[in-house]
Amino acid sequence: MNQSTGSSKSSSTFSDIRQISRRAFLYRGGLFLTASGTGILTASQLAAQDQTEPELCFGVMTDIHHADKEHAGTRYYRESIRKVNEGIDQFNNAGCRFLITLGDVVDAAEKVETEIGYLKTIDAELARFKGDRHFAIGNHCVYTLTKEQFIENCAARAPYYSFDAGGFHFLVLDACFRADGVAYGARNYEWTDTDIPDIEKEWIKADLDRTDKPSICFVHQHLDLPVGNHYAIKTSPEVRAILEKSGKVLAVLQGHSHKNDLKEINGIHYCTFAAVIEGSGEENNAYGIVELYPNGNINVKGFKKQESHKLSA
Repeated sequence: MNQSTGSSKSSSTFSDIRQISRRAFLYRGGLFLTASGTGILTASQLAAQDQTEPELCFGVMTDIHHADKEHAGTRYYRESIRKVNEGIDQFNNAGCRFLITLGDVVDAAEKVETEIGYLKTIDAELARFKGDRHFAIGNHCVYTLTKEQFIENCAARAPYYSFDAGGFHFLVLDACFRADGVAYGARNYEWTDTDIPDIEKEWIKADLDRTDKPSICFVHQHLDLPVGNHYAIKTSPEVRAILEKSGKVLAVLQGHSHKNDLKEINGIHYCTFAAVIEGSGEENNAYGIVELYPNGNINVKGFKKQESHKLSA
């Protein structure tokens, strides 16, 4: 699995035809360019292609908030391990290529040593997954810890980076920065002050310029809400413009608000996943398996309180 960070190796870019948005050439009626841009499909052939097996699938969990402490309101911290185990079993049985957690795998502890203990405990449960694991950093991940401490004590790879799997490209983004560009860490922020700094925006653009694959982004905070909303990234319109201009991004998967949501903005799906932590008992679990199809369609298979979605390219 290829992986890139700010110093990613360069790769081939789209040809003139491949630079056309997948949505632009997968409209209904008439002729359609294939996903690879090498031929055309009739409407009936495209419908038949919709029935093919997915090229790959991956598992998604978010807002696990593991901690060894009594429940508070609707958050049952000690039950998160059992819920995670259920999801891992489903992901393994489905043959998922990788697992992504969309932030807040731990809840805040008073002491660094306690928080590292929480993190190592939940990471050991996630390690039951028989494949690669990826982490988008959430605000709770770095409330007690710094980003360096978080990454050192679990299978996280970097604050933001990209990788390929099958015929698709994936970007793991980091919005755990204050609006002044200072990285979250060790209680130095308010959770409503969340942003993606200019240097990361430049990396996103360069990374998408380098890839020739349809792409999906992962991030904890929201890119689809109005600026000023508590859950919104402050410069989300600028980030969305970069994603849209690339013509390569199919969807953004995010967490943070703990609630299911789905929007489409300028041809990109923004799918918010429900939180693992909310509610007591296995009936209140929430996780999903995302299936990616060769034609760019996406199927989100939700479990328990996670909603299912069919997202058309």
